[in-house]
Amino acid sequence: MTSARRTGLAVCGLLLLLALLTVFVAVRHGAPLPGDLALHRWPLDHRPPVAVAVARAVTATGTGVLPYVLAVGAGLIAGRDGRQRRYAAAGALAVLLLGQGVRYGLMAAVARPRPDAIDWATTASGHSFPSGHSATSALTAGLLIWAVLIRSRLSAARFAVALLALWAVAVGLSRVYLGVHWASDVLGGWLFAALWLSLARLATAPRVRALRTNAPPEAPEEPDRPPRTQLP
Repeated sequence: MTSARRTGLAVCGLLLLLALLTVFVAVRHGAPLPGDLALHRWPLDHRPPVAVAVARAVTATGTGVLPYVLAVGAGLIAGRDGRQRRYAAAGALAVLLLGQGVRYGLMAAVARPRPDAIDWATTASGHSFPSGHSATSALTAGLLIWAVLIRSRLSAARFAVALLALWAVAVGLSRVYLGVHWASDVLGGWLFAALWLSLARLATAPRVRALRTNAPPEAPEEPDRPPRTQLP
């Protein structure tokens, strides 16, 4: 099975899962899904000040300027030369920006309310589904993983890939721990990010292949020819 076909199947599967989750949330008018209440109540009894401070620090990395800086950094890592770095950085930033625009549209369409503000351990605004921090950090981590794998083999980049994936998961879990999102919001953010990255992979496959190929070798210099002797 070709890579494009596998990505296409992944897009179909992720789109179906996200659509089903969105429908479940919408038909319940934003009410918690099965499991949401239990996962929301547990942190309320397990939030010592140190853990809350750590969760706030982690959650802060999933919003603001940092994800956009990291997206540009992903493009700079992926490119081989100055021209490719500029194009890759612009492309990675565009993927993140366009993804954010689509996510905001989905949030506005579903308009799911957040959990009760009395349970919050940090500030939050806007609608709840899908989680913006979860989607943003997962999109950014995906772009960085793509860049790392462009420049090195998976066997050599396992630690970096695992660290980036762990960061995205930690940001999403911090939103539930701090009480500002339902677990299904976070799941929706992760599904959205995976779907958007898969679509971007399909759309940019030719350019990604160009980044992977080696630059054409320079033409070898002609060897010095011995001086021609003058005939008498």
